[in-house]
Amino acid sequence: MNEKILIKNATIVNEGKSFTADVLLADGRIAKIGTIATESNYKVIDGKGKHLFPGIIDGQVHFRDPGLTHKGDLYTESKAAIAGGTTSFIDMPNTVPNILTVESLKEKYEIASKKSLANYSFFLGVNGDNIDAVIAMDTSKFIGVSDDGLYFTKKGNLLADSPEKMEKLFSNCKSIIAIHSEKEEIVEKNEEAFREKYGDAIPAKFHPMIRSTEGCYQATKRAIEIAKKHDARLHILHLTTAAETHLFRNDIPLQEKKITTEVSVHHLWFSDKDYERLGMRIKWNPAIKTEQDKAGLLKALLDDRIDLITTDHAPHTLEEKEQPYFQSMSGAPMVQHSLNCMLEFYKQGLISLEKIIEKMCHNPAILYGMVSRGFIREGYYADLTLVDLNSTWTVTKENLLYKCGWSPLEGTLFQTEIKQTFVNGNLVFDAGHWNEEKKGLAIDFNSEDTIH
Repeated sequence: MNEKILIKNATIVNEGKSFTADVLLADGRIAKIGTIATESNYKVIDGKGKHLFPGIIDGQVHFRDPGLTHKGDLYTESKAAIAGGTTSFIDMPNTVPNILTVESLKEKYEIASKKSLANYSFFLGVNGDNIDAVIAMDTSKFIGVSDDGLYFTKKGNLLADSPEKMEKLFSNCKSIIAIHSEKEEIVEKNEEAFREKYGDAIPAKFHPMIRSTEGCYQATKRAIEIAKKHDARLHILHLTTAAETHLFRNDIPLQEKKITTEVSVHHLWFSDKDYERLGMRIKWNPAIKTEQDKAGLLKALLDDRIDLITTDHAPHTLEEKEQPYFQSMSGAPMVQHSLNCMLEFYKQGLISLEKIIEKMCHNPAILYGMVSRGFIREGYYADLTLVDLNSTWTVTKENLLYKCGWSPLEGTLFQTEIKQTFVNGNLVFDAGHWNEEKKGLAIDFNSEDTIH
């Protein structure tokens, strides 16, 4: 039995409203919201002056387990996530081995049950080698299928680059299909042009010209056209260009959308101006692009063409990052600071708290059909984070929890601080103190026969 915890007088941000109330947690769930009298057996947490959010749900992370655990694993990265207010995540399939079979997927769930402090779910990988096997399965059992990251294994694994594979998958798949949308043919032509001029030592600032707006736009436009043709459920991962935002709808509610998208925090935070300072440390695929793209992505987030905020958290060692252009690994760690980044935008008057919670908590739960998560509601899992919106601190190597030990945000001064994080009613993170006795749970979603 979990202890009963009473959070008193916090400002709750939930479902478009902010209001002050008490919240009672019992048996892993939210037992009551309102004015609640203290009883002797309650652990009481004073929420006065603080804001209580649903736990963040990160719909796209790379926690590197199994096979790449020298740079991150399901324990270290879930711990970093919880310190940043994230209580649930969906992990991508580009581990070693790639998660391309039900057997490997079940093995990954088994690893998570022993290691992850946060709640977890996993995409099944789909590529040119296993697409026939995937469409022969009952894909409704999976939270989603994805090709993301699998292009690192070999060329031809990117669905957006193969209309024939998309036609086959989109006409047969019953789950969400989450794809990395870039046209490799355009990228390769750009790579050759820059290689002729610079050899292997291409400066990082040219990365958004190599992985260009055109490469993203053409791939996304074609994927949407094929998805519409087959009435498929398509989700475009980590959108990076203002141009692409105009391909998505905002005239219907999320529950009715068949085609959705997300923006990752780093594409809102950084721009091409930052390559000079940070170099390969901010080399991501798709690339961080211009200030105009950054502004266009925020605009689309606010007007609901973009549905989710994710991190695409992708730890690499500094040695792996600080290589010449073609050898430098793409991706960087972000999950410990995603909420803080978005709250900085709130402090700047660019987005409301209610909209942040919609995009980071409510919408991931809606989009992926998660059962009893993503909202502060009686009967729902008690996944919560208590935040001080008036507490400053600086990101340093010493306060990072990533196994890779670095962040592109080092030196950043944040004006908000995550104080407590609750996972399934357990106070896991408490102002720097940890209770790691209980692990997170596999996320249930709307399927009669969930695989986990």
